[in-house]
Amino acid sequence: MLIDPASLAHNLEQLESIEKASLRMVAQAVSDFRESAIAIFQSESDLVQDIGEDLTREALDRMGVSRVDERLFGKIDYKRARYYFHPDFAVRQALFVDSKAEKIEGAGTATIQTAQTSMRIRHIRAGVIQDEAGTLPTVVQTPRGDFLSTTIFVKYNYTELDQGSRLERITLVALPSGMLQVRYNPSPEVGFWLAGRNAPQRGEPFRVRISFDRLKAARRWRVQTIPLPPDPFVWDDDTTVS
Repeated sequence: MLIDPASLAHNLEQLESIEKASLRMVAQAVSDFRESAIAIFQSESDLVQDIGEDLTREALDRMGVSRVDERLFGKIDYKRARYYFHPDFAVRQALFVDSKAEKIEGAGTATIQTAQTSMRIRHIRAGVIQDEAGTLPTVVQTPRGDFLSTTIFVKYNYTELDQGSRLERITLVALPSGMLQVRYNPSPEVGFWLAGRNAPQRGEPFRVRISFDRLKAARRWRVQTIPLPPDPFVWDDDTTVS
């Protein structure tokens, strides 16, 4: 029997477990695709952002996920309406996976838009409190039923070469659902947000950055770094279970 995604607001541990398992799946898909990713980064002449989007999409398509025949919308690269199955329950899930590509100097953060999160963005910028609402719903309503929004980011960091680019690091981040606001960002003083690289005085759209270190300090498993071959990918968690 499918559970109501909205009911997870009253079962935060269950919600955390869904997001954790979803990140595991995406991380494994990207890890399995590492060797191809290295070759593609070095040989392709496309924009690195386009390369990153293609890599994530191909990695997930190769692994394959369950599908629900429902089209999702939003400013995120990979969108899949699917079923999430657990031994004790199942839920409809709107899996959103967005790719970022940036030089290695920017390896510690990822810049996002308000349309890419269901959380409120509470932080302090230049001494001023910011409180912006994410516009991605925590639950996506469709004619086929309600879907739990789960948002994951894949960050590709690279170094430019005379020809192509050298992939240096891949980082995956499971952004908490807005239902988890009180756990991760209850106030501007407590959270994992950093000021975005937008200039409000010039009217540029609001942006914000995820601090990988701060989010990892809140829940270690939410930030996974995938090493390049021949080093194996080992799941990073607060426990010793991998």
